[in-house]
Amino acid sequence: MTAQFDDKCLFCLIVKGTIPSFKVLETEHSLAFLDINPVSEGHTLVIPKYHARTIGDLPDEYLAEVGPLVKKVALATGVEQYNILQNNGKLAFQHVDHVHFHVIPKPNEKEGLVVKVEENWPQRKAEPAELAATLEKMKSRLS
Repeated sequence: MTAQFDDKCLFCLIVKGTIPSFKVLETEHSLAFLDINPVSEGHTLVIPKYHARTIGDLPDEYLAEVGPLVKKVALATGVEQYNILQNNGKLAFQHVDHVHFHVIPKPNEKEGLVVKVEENWPQRKAEPAELAATLEKMKSRLS
């Protein structure tokens, strides 16, 4: 599949080299570069070289290469603990409308991504019947 670009997209312009970046790794379908507003040292963005707003819009051949690249970047940070963050849509806190994965090293309790589970991860107890109904809805969408 031929790459798709958007000349108004920040990440597409980085892929084209119009905007400079600090490249960590580059492959045929993906690019990893340092975030210019890092949460911690080594905070890296991994993006496909195809303009897609969400994972659902991204051709599988581009997505297939992202996973191994994310792994390599995570190992290259030199820390044992890290977060991999990927958001789809404004409500999910996506700020650049181009699929991207954040690799955020967590070298200690103070640096890196901070998530207060009580405040930012609103868990609730789900009943088995609710889970079964959700499972059926999802399975029907897979066919």
